[in-house]
Amino acid sequence: MNAPLDVVVMAAGKGTRMKSRTPKVLQRLAGRPLLHHVLDQAANLAARRVVVITGHGATEVEAACASGAGAGGTFDLKFALQQPQLGTGHAVQQALPLLAGDGTVVVLSGDVPLTRAATLRALVQAGGGERLALLTVRLADPSGYGRIVRAPDASVQRIVEHKDASDAERAITEIYSGIMAVPAPLLARWLARLTDDNAQHEYYLTDIVAMAAADGVPVVAHCIDDALQVAGVNSPVQLAELERAWQRREAVRLMEQGVRLADPARLDLRDDERSGARAELTCAQDVEIDVGCIFTGRVTLGEGARIGAYCCIANATIAAGAVIQPYTHIDGESRGVQVGEGARVGPYSRLRPGADLGREVHVGNFVEIKNSTLADGAKANHLAYLGDATVGERVNYGAGSITANYDGVNKHRTVIGPDVHVGSNCVLVAPVTIGAGGVVGAGSVVTHDAPPGVLTLGRGRQVSKTEWHRPAKKAP
Repeated sequence: MNAPLDVVVMAAGKGTRMKSRTPKVLQRLAGRPLLHHVLDQAANLAARRVVVITGHGATEVEAACASGAGAGGTFDLKFALQQPQLGTGHAVQQALPLLAGDGTVVVLSGDVPLTRAATLRALVQAGGGERLALLTVRLADPSGYGRIVRAPDASVQRIVEHKDASDAERAITEIYSGIMAVPAPLLARWLARLTDDNAQHEYYLTDIVAMAAADGVPVVAHCIDDALQVAGVNSPVQLAELERAWQRREAVRLMEQGVRLADPARLDLRDDERSGARAELTCAQDVEIDVGCIFTGRVTLGEGARIGAYCCIANATIAAGAVIQPYTHIDGESRGVQVGEGARVGPYSRLRPGADLGREVHVGNFVEIKNSTLADGAKANHLAYLGDATVGERVNYGAGSITANYDGVNKHRTVIGPDVHVGSNCVLVAPVTIGAGGVVGAGSVVTHDAPPGVLTLGRGRQVSKTEWHRPAKKAP
């Protein structure tokens, strides 16, 4: 692992069976393109250079790589265009001029997202910089895959593609995954000797296995029993299967840390495409998560926090003892959302970027909060909007009340002092301050600052018309 290591990623295929205008390697798993998952693998290997072989949708693929690939990797990213597409060997031939020619080259597939970093490190170590190392797996049904043909001494002799295999060779259950580690000088020599003398008239990269055997170069197979690590995506059905497999991994990881999941099959963690935040759910002790919840970006749940069914939570910190009731939508985007200890949010609440709730705050059904701070013990229990507001301790904010924070050009702030009671169906027209301990009468439109400790009313006088008669329909 100390020798230079370069990675070649096969990403030229169209993916016809996906039935999509989006290139196959840009289809999303856990909220991010398949190709990004593969580039993460290269980053985890500490690759020196990564060459992505493009073809169908090359411009889109290159743009997607530039916008967010790599898990903090520092590799040099290059692209090689394969046009026309004449097989896997032909693809790597296009990348060859961009490789340094020393060290080891690891070949990965852009549609195989679940390979573990430890597996790839073991593969590289098996090659040792001198041998051709193949990642293989045994399958109950190996149809469609290249078979590993071994000599009587169990050494690898060659790989035979399914379409070119005999009946006896098709009975072999050990298959080649498409991932290999090969010494760079030998790769260049073998690629120059490839031919298209096969049923498909393509240049197979797998033909270098027989060349290695003929040249006396040992060929080793690092065989694993986890087929998911080498599973590729060729259809929406396969993509959905790998999505659930990825999510199941994350669910098991959380449960092993002590998280209580009502149903591990109904949990989703996703990257946040907008902010670029990776899927990262961090949970303290005794966290409970009900069914159907989606966590996007970086979310932290404090000790004893409870998340109700079908909540969507993105880029937020939920403190200890907080309860997020069902169908709540929390989206911190790049600014984040903070929910304090013992707070109670939902059901059907919406917290937008910059919402900061203190201890024991209550936010109820159909309440929306954006860029606002609610101090300890404040309550907004029904059908209300707080935008660009600073709300003091123990405020009671009535049903149907809103802060009118936008004048059509600029946003303005509303300040509500501690112990204020805002009646139902009020409009606080910002900028405005409601003094501590004051009361705003129901139905008021408040356009000027209200002094502390007084009742403020801003509504028309009620009038009853005794001479009024309800309109009646005319007889036909």
